[in-house]
Amino acid sequence: MEKALKRYFPLFIFPTLAAFIIGFIGPFVMGLWLSFCEFTTVQNATFVGFKNYIRAFADNSFLYSLGFTALFAVASLVIINVAAFALAMALTLKLKGTNVFRTIFFMPNLIGGIVLGYIWQLILNGILANFNAALNLHAKYGFWGLIVLVCWQQIGYMMIIYIAGLQTIPGDLKEAADIDGATSGQLLFRITIPMMMPSITICTFLTVTNGFKLFDQNLALTAGEPAHATEMLALNIFNTFYGRVGFEGIGQAKAVLFFILVVGIGLLQLRITRSKEVQQ
Repeated sequence: MEKALKRYFPLFIFPTLAAFIIGFIGPFVMGLWLSFCEFTTVQNATFVGFKNYIRAFADNSFLYSLGFTALFAVASLVIINVAAFALAMALTLKLKGTNVFRTIFFMPNLIGGIVLGYIWQLILNGILANFNAALNLHAKYGFWGLIVLVCWQQIGYMMIIYIAGLQTIPGDLKEAADIDGATSGQLLFRITIPMMMPSITICTFLTVTNGFKLFDQNLALTAGEPAHATEMLALNIFNTFYGRVGFEGIGQAKAVLFFILVVGIGLLQLRITRSKEVQQ
C-alpha cells in the first residue's frame, strides 16, 4: 500500500499544484512584469523599467496610506490580542454558559467585510450624529471606526485560538506553582504566557497581516474619506489601478511593493515570536 502511494503521489499532488500555478504563480509573474510596463491592457504593455516604482514612491497619497496602515496595524495588533487573550482566560474558567459566550464572540467573524462595514457605518454615524460628527468628517473618526470594526470582527476568532492554547497547558504546572506560593501575576508571566507562545505566534501573525491587507471594511466603512485621509494601502492601490486612467502600471508597482511589505513583515514577526518559543 505504501509503495502504491509513493508511486501515484504525483497524481494526487498534480491538481493542487496546477491550481496553485494557474491561480497564483501565473498571475503573480504577469503582475510583476506589468509593474515594469505602461499599459491599459496586457496586450499593449510597453516596458519602461523602474519608472512606475519611482512614481509610486513619489506619490504622497501612497506614502500617507502606508503610515496610516502601519499605525492601524499596530493599534489593532495590541487591542485584538490583549482583548482576545483576556476573554480566553475568562472563558476557560469553570463557569456556566461559557460555550454560549464563545459562540457569540466568534459569530462576527462569519460576517463578510463589506456587509460588516456598512453595518458599522450606520451604527457609528448614528452615534456620532448626536455630536454633530460623522466618520467621513475627520480622519480620527474613521481610524477609530475601523479599529472598532476590525476588533469586533476578529477578537472572537483569536479568542478561539488562545482557548485552544490554554487548554494544552498541563495542569500539573499550575498546581506546582500554587504549592510554591506563586502569585497570579507570576503564574501569568512565568507559566501561562511562555506556554502560550505558539498560539501567540499564530494570532500576532494573523492580526498583523490582516491589519495591512484590510480592504473590504475600509471600502465600506469610510471609502478613504475625508479626502483619502482614511485610505489604507489596499484601497489606495485599488483606487490607483481602477480609478486613474494611465496609472495602471503605477498601481501594479504599488501592488508588488505591497506584497513585499506584507511578506517581509509577516516573516519578521514569525521569526521574532518563534525565537521566543525556542527560548522557552
